Amino acid sequence: MFSSSNRYREGSFSKHRASKSKSHKKNPSFKDSSRKVERLAQQATAQSPQSNQTSPTIGSAIITLSIGHEQRLFAAHEDVLCHSPFFQSACRDQFFSSSNKRIDLPDEDPEVFSSILEYLYKGDYYPRLEYDTKRKSWNLEDGGTNSANEAIIHTVVGPILKDTVIYCQADKYGLQELKKLALRKQGLQSGIQCSTILTSARFAYANTPDSDSKLRAHYLALIIRARHTFKRSGTMQNEMENGGKLFFDLFVAMVNHMDDLAQKSPR
Repeated sequence: MFSSSNRYREGSFSKHRASKSKSHKKNPSFKDSSRKVERLAQQATAQSPQSNQTSPTIGSAIITLSIGHEQRLFAAHEDVLCHSPFFQSACRDQFFSSSNKRIDLPDEDPEVFSSILEYLYKGDYYPRLEYDTKRKSWNLEDGGTNSANEAIIHTVVGPILKDTVIYCQADKYGLQELKKLALRKQGLQSGIQCSTILTSARFAYANTPDSDSKLRAHYLALIIRARHTFKRSGTMQNEMENGGKLFFDLFVAMVNHMDDLAQKSPR
């Protein structure tokens, strides 16, 4: 157990991207990992995510959605919402209701839901993905200049990456392509504090099943690659003292990482 007097000042990822890399180089850099994400993105789709946008049909019913404890209202076409199995079931349950159909989601975050609704209509959400044909890489629009502010949702448990919340909600709503998009965007974020990464990792573990092999692995790989930053983080110390499945998985992942390095080192 460490003494509180030995805790270090919080670090950030201003020069790093939180992407997953399977590079077998010794001490892989975040530059390497961001390139890996870009290659995976190119393989995953040959065109913009906006090609998945949905146009409502003529005469589609309008659904009113009340979001959050403040009951912020949204409106959406029923046939657009029904691309989600969750909303398809919710709309079916209201088949015999009056013409003013309404769905209440008091536990959802309005900002997150707005992004999900934007995805359902446009195939992406702000900040959108843009493909740089010269560099042959994916980037966030506006050059990611506002990424540190736009990327975070402030919750009662602390700041959480918006893309992480969207991933978890997409899983709930049965939107598999949105999960892939949210995961890809997390790999392009920068300027994120260690404390936010850890709070987001906790949220990911609390809101995904144990079978999740994407989002959880993303955070484990990120912490391992940025271990030199995290070992100076007082927040990391507090989180490890609190424990939980996240840190057992992290221990196993770090052991596996060390085994891989040992196997590749010259004898």
